[in-house]
Amino acid sequence: MVSSDERMRILKMVEEGKLSAEEGVRLLAALRESRKEARPAVASSRSGGKGWLRVRVTDMSSGRVKVNVNLPLGLVDAGMNIATQFAPDINFSEIADAVRSGTLEGKIVDVMDEEDGEHIEVFVD
Repeated sequence: MVSSDERMRILKMVEEGKLSAEEGVRLLAALRESRKEARPAVASSRSGGKGWLRVRVTDMSSGRVKVNVNLPLGLVDAGMNIATQFAPDINFSEIADAVRSGTLEGKIVDVMDEEDGEHIEVFVD
């Protein structure tokens, strides 16, 4: 079984620029497949169920993007885990359920964290 530490290590490498987003997606997908766990497919109104979950965290003082992760909707749980690290007060499990059902599209989270000086955005497209 793949631990959350292994997933977070991959995501941290993407955040630090050591891996491209595409390389991170491939590694996460390989880890997920190695688990041999059946998960329900992501439902989507788009043809073929294709789409992206995009998580962006921006430093409000400098305007510099700190995190910019683009994941296929099939990896929605991984994307929500990333978002949870930056906005623990948001119920991302409800968001993930809505994304899976295909009812959410566009910007689904837009949070200004004044305490940490971060702007957190999550998009589905």
